[in-house]
Amino acid sequence: MPRDNRTPSPDAPVYTGPERLQKVLAAAGVGSRRACEDLIFRRRVTVNGRVAQLGDKVDPATAVIHVNGERLQADTRLVYLAMNKPRGVVSTMADEKGRTALADFLNNRVEQRVYHVGRLDADSEGLLLLTNDGILAHRLMHPSYGVQKTYLCEVAGPIPRNLGKRLAAGIELEDGPVSVDAFRVVDSLGRTAQVELSLHEGRKHIVRRLLAEVGHPVSRLVRTAIGPIRLGDLRSGRTRRLTNAEVAALFKAVGD
Repeated sequence: MPRDNRTPSPDAPVYTGPERLQKVLAAAGVGSRRACEDLIFRRRVTVNGRVAQLGDKVDPATAVIHVNGERLQADTRLVYLAMNKPRGVVSTMADEKGRTALADFLNNRVEQRVYHVGRLDADSEGLLLLTNDGILAHRLMHPSYGVQKTYLCEVAGPIPRNLGKRLAAGIELEDGPVSVDAFRVVDSLGRTAQVELSLHEGRKHIVRRLLAEVGHPVSRLVRTAIGPIRLGDLRSGRTRRLTNAEVAALFKAVGD
């Protein structure tokens, strides 16, 4: 992958046709043009499955480019953001009822029209991805790609020792069974506990319904990861651009 993890500059050029490959790589944040030429010379770059050569021209809007085996999104019109959605905010870009929505936190810093990947109900908080890359968004949300989501939940305690095994084995809900990929107790304080669970389901309110079904209703829910992207220390209500490495990891998560 590129040797630095810079994101493309918001002022990066918007291409209207083929450009020299090293110029496209440099604009995407891979490195200087000379460094990009060196990567091409050392056969570390492929375009549409073919090893690139110095002098190649590509159309960033259509070319599938890999650097050191990892996908690089070179189309500077595409935007990838992580957001920490606050509690009480609806998961829509704009709300017809006048409630606080996601676009209210962008402060006009993104010229392109972006959409949220997946949803969090108004009472939940944590990581959302925002992008105008419709193909990637579809794959991240589609259950067939099995992209894992991780949640930190405050629930009614105490937690029995076998709960993780029960959840992994599967729980029958009214709309079908669901099982978790991972489960652990983070903290237990008598009548309240914090648990972390991961699953690749995307059904509505699935985490809340699952934990309520096994007798541990959720009082607070925070999504901490979507595939390889983690919430980290991103403050509530803030957004940040994903790095090239993070975008590449998302493509890898959906098999590209």
